[in-house]
Amino acid sequence: AVATVNDGIRFDSKKEANFYNDLKVREKAGEAIFFLRQVPLHLPGKTKMVVDFQVFNANGSVEFIDVKGMKTDMYKLKKRQVENIYPIKIKEV
Repeated sequence: AVATVNDGIRFDSKKEANFYNDLKVREKAGEAIFFLRQVPLHLPGKTKMVVDFQVFNANGSVEFIDVKGMKTDMYKLKKRQVENIYPIKIKEV
């Protein structure tokens, strides 16, 4: 992954920066009301998982999105924990 700066924001990869651009387009089109970046989800043992984006869609739905290139074992564990603790599903792109 190549770190990329877009709108003065440092992204861990070009893929994440491109997804950010796509979200801005969705926002302007009225599909998404707004979105948040780097949203922490707290887990037991004073740990947390940070998802790349939380998107509030115009249809009332909310998405938790993680832009992934490679799924590490730690990521898989934390994703499983989050989805067991919270009533959400993390969408991977």
